[in-house]
Amino acid sequence: MKVIQENFGQLNNQTVNSYTLINDHGMELTCINYGCIITKIITPDRNGNFENIVLGYDTLEEYVKGSYFFGTIVGRVAGRIKGGSFELDGKTYTLAKNENNNHLHGGNSGFDKVIWDASVIENDQEVSVQFSYLSPNGEEGYPGNLNVKVTYILNNLNELTIHYSGVSDEKTLLNMTNHSYFNLSGNLKKDILNHSLSIKSEKFLELNDELLPTGKLVDVLETPFDFTNDRLIQSGIESDHPQNKLAGQGYDHPFVLSANHDQEIILKDSESGRTLTIETDEPGVVVYSGNQMKSEGEIYGVPSCKYLGICLETQGLPDAIHHPNFPSWVLEKDQEYTTITKYKFGLLDK
Repeated sequence: MKVIQENFGQLNNQTVNSYTLINDHGMELTCINYGCIITKIITPDRNGNFENIVLGYDTLEEYVKGSYFFGTIVGRVAGRIKGGSFELDGKTYTLAKNENNNHLHGGNSGFDKVIWDASVIENDQEVSVQFSYLSPNGEEGYPGNLNVKVTYILNNLNELTIHYSGVSDEKTLLNMTNHSYFNLSGNLKKDILNHSLSIKSEKFLELNDELLPTGKLVDVLETPFDFTNDRLIQSGIESDHPQNKLAGQGYDHPFVLSANHDQEIILKDSESGRTLTIETDEPGVVVYSGNQMKSEGEIYGVPSCKYLGICLETQGLPDAIHHPNFPSWVLEKDQEYTTITKYKFGLLDK
């Protein structure tokens, strides 16, 4: 196992490096210290062909200009915060309104737009890159000096573990996730409509026309949101369900997980034979089927289009600060925030 470090570009007179983690079976993960972006994940299909299975760009400039959050760590808070403000202990904090009247994915200069410090750890069992960043008090409107770390760990079981941690010197909010778009066809040969997905979830969050949770938890039974058994993504794209139509003809919805670290999220592509199993500490996962992607430009040489990738964002439930019935993502002063999500890349049984 090894890690290869290379120069990926320059930004504001700072060097951005790429780190390629390689295990003994040839699986590779490449990431950069700008936004902790995962730029490529290379895994074999059922015939042993190693191909990339995430969306991304070839250059730093494209990531800086990009608006899709390909492969990034988003924070301080993933998802939308209604009205771009929140209250803690009677004090109101005002955030950047970077999506209409709301705050999205940490603001104009969230964790996805900063250069992180990085350190490499290698041993016989696993290789990892640990990214660290001090988010100063008041950054994007959030209180507290927040020290955060994100560690990508690759082992010989073809497992990627993401470990998030943080501590603040003031009471604040923290809810991070990784925003990778997966496409198990390999090298983006096809869209993700014929991928199947299963989620151990009996309820999803109803959204309003700003894609904010209304607070209502909806039973998935007999809806296109029932992923308790394998369901093709295409079924939601073609659905006339009001929530699918609201999201731009597809999914952009939080699901409440009914299990943790128990193969609770499984994505499959029957043609390539690839599978992705996700296990997490988090109470929810946001499923986004790429409905807002535009038919302009290229992604690794492939024309951009809707449904080219699917995000499976493990996290606390969106806008929880305005919904007391949701699990809280308030971080107390000096309290340690820590959460783990594991991605296992495998193959369907022949």
